[in-house]
Amino acid sequence: MFNKKVSKLLYGGDYNPEQWPREIWDEDMRLFDLAGIDIATLNVFSWALNQPDENTYNFEWLDKAMDLLHKNGIHVCLGTSTAAHPAWMATKYPDVLIVDFEGRKRKFGRRHNSCPNSPTFRKYSQAMAQKLAERYKDNPALLLWHVNNEYGVHCYCENCEKSFRVWLKERYGTLEELNRAWYTRFWGHTFYSWEEVVLPNVLSEHLDLNNQDVTSFQGISLDYARFMSDSILDCYKLERDAIKKIIPDAVVTTNFQSNGTYKPLDYFKWAKELDVIALDSYPTNDMPMSHTAMRYDLMRGLKDGDPYLLMESCPTQLNWKPQNALKRPGINKLWSYQVISRGADSVMYFQLRRSVGAFEKFHGALIDHVGHENTRVFRECAELGEELKVLGDSFLGARVESKVAILFDWENWWAIEYSSGPTVELKYLNEVQKYYDAFYQQNIQVDMIGVDTDLSKYDVVVAPVLYMVKEGYSEKLTEFVKKGGTFVTTFFSGIVNESDLVTLGGYPGELRELLGIWVEEMDALFPEQKNSIVMKENVGELSGTFECGILCDLLHAEGADVIAEYGSEFYKGMPVITKNRFGNGEAWYIASSPEHDFLKELLSHISAQKGIKPLLKTHEQVEVSCRNKDGKQFFFIMNHNEVPTIVNLGKELYRDLLNNQAISGEIEIASKDVKVLEYQLEKNNE
Repeated sequence: MFNKKVSKLLYGGDYNPEQWPREIWDEDMRLFDLAGIDIATLNVFSWALNQPDENTYNFEWLDKAMDLLHKNGIHVCLGTSTAAHPAWMATKYPDVLIVDFEGRKRKFGRRHNSCPNSPTFRKYSQAMAQKLAERYKDNPALLLWHVNNEYGVHCYCENCEKSFRVWLKERYGTLEELNRAWYTRFWGHTFYSWEEVVLPNVLSEHLDLNNQDVTSFQGISLDYARFMSDSILDCYKLERDAIKKIIPDAVVTTNFQSNGTYKPLDYFKWAKELDVIALDSYPTNDMPMSHTAMRYDLMRGLKDGDPYLLMESCPTQLNWKPQNALKRPGINKLWSYQVISRGADSVMYFQLRRSVGAFEKFHGALIDHVGHENTRVFRECAELGEELKVLGDSFLGARVESKVAILFDWENWWAIEYSSGPTVELKYLNEVQKYYDAFYQQNIQVDMIGVDTDLSKYDVVVAPVLYMVKEGYSEKLTEFVKKGGTFVTTFFSGIVNESDLVTLGGYPGELRELLGIWVEEMDALFPEQKNSIVMKENVGELSGTFECGILCDLLHAEGADVIAEYGSEFYKGMPVITKNRFGNGEAWYIASSPEHDFLKELLSHISAQKGIKPLLKTHEQVEVSCRNKDGKQFFFIMNHNEVPTIVNLGKELYRDLLNNQAISGEIEIASKDVKVLEYQLEKNNE
């Protein structure tokens, strides 16, 4: 991952010495040593300090900070400082300011405030990255680069509109092809000149000021989402390339936000341009642990299973929620091990010292406003730091192995929620989470994959709500099933192509032959309305009747076996669950959104049929994950319950890595605690 030797999982976070007098810096070093900190992210929001005017650069403070960190044995993750442009830039070059969804030109302020298609922003951000690379290329503290910060702002200015037209010319080549893809004969939208194309916002195609998903032309809005993701990615690439021009082997990344499922940016496309994935994760006390687990698995899947970095988290309370609860004792350590267990090779915080003023002064930190180590939060962080030292490099770089994959596709997400029907209750993220939860609660490991991922290493591939079928993907799925794989998909799948044009000839379009069904109609249910799934035959231990809702596909079997039927409405008795034998494999179709118990039992049966077993069988709210390295398996058993819980390891031998003791059989795990175990493969084979 790095071009320097790293001997353990990295532990640290965002450090802002420029906000503090020099005498505080030395005290920080003492406290960092006590907590086991070995990496600090510098210079994330310091553009105005580094460049007070157009022609002046001032890095003396940064020189001193990097030298001090190196002297104290701490690696530096060096930010490029371009996450907020200076006030002088906004005053002199107003093209750098964004225009919002309503068409209003913003003034200087906040952060993420730069238009991604501003020539000014691109020029000066690239120059800043190059200046930093030239200055610090040989600095011994430098470990990796952090470009910008939590990219994602959308802009609707004239520069973006002009750039959008250029992007469209490159994508479609001709106006005839653009008109075809956008279906512009509807509502008289035919374009005869590229200059006639305007960007879609509330002044043009969008219909609801409070809901940016409501658009009258899905094709235009979908392409603008693609264009904005690409435009912002181009800004990242400009800075990355400026760094690599000076330091060819530099490790360069940026931090993904919203716990990894940030809707505006296609992270699978972005991942190809990053040397390592980096994530900011801020779960709250009321968030189900399966939600964070899925997002961690998604980060791992962005680069085909490579380990990633937790770039930001919080050791205690947040500051931007309506109510910002403290993390209860033990939670920070427990949640840190959760992300480690699912592929992270670091635990990093925002922030290492709590700010004195402005928006994030009440955001939690390693060092609180009191300024010393005698706080509960510091003690808990120091305890984790000590444990990470003990663990060393035992599973550094270890990978997670799975035979089950769930498809996640940003463009499909955009297209589904831009759709003007059949129901606003259909949310892509929610449906994917339902399927993930069914595996998670059985401790069956899952890879979250993109459309480019090789399917040959999987036995089961699940694609919830595969509304958009991209070119060549139906063939890829067909080949997977022919060779013996099991494919599972759901209602509202196989409907459109990449331009959001309906595939004619009957739903589910290109998937119709593979699934052996024809969907004639779709019934959208009201939120309080339910139908039922009535099993025709037992599937493993699955029998009886279950609730379903949101959408009900009315379908006809065309070779598929009917496993279950609807229990009510005029389509009572029509198929709701089907299984089609195809080649050496099978393809399942779930025609409505079922209750959790149904999914859990069905996916348990499908997994068992492929020889896929839970890592361990545990009580509810006890999570198990496993990483593999050099023929060794490392198990993480996490008790999210409020009470101690017994876990049965069976006769197999494990070594507790934190106390170096061999264990087997029944073990007790305290509330909010974790066991990190190495599976004793050699001893178990004796």
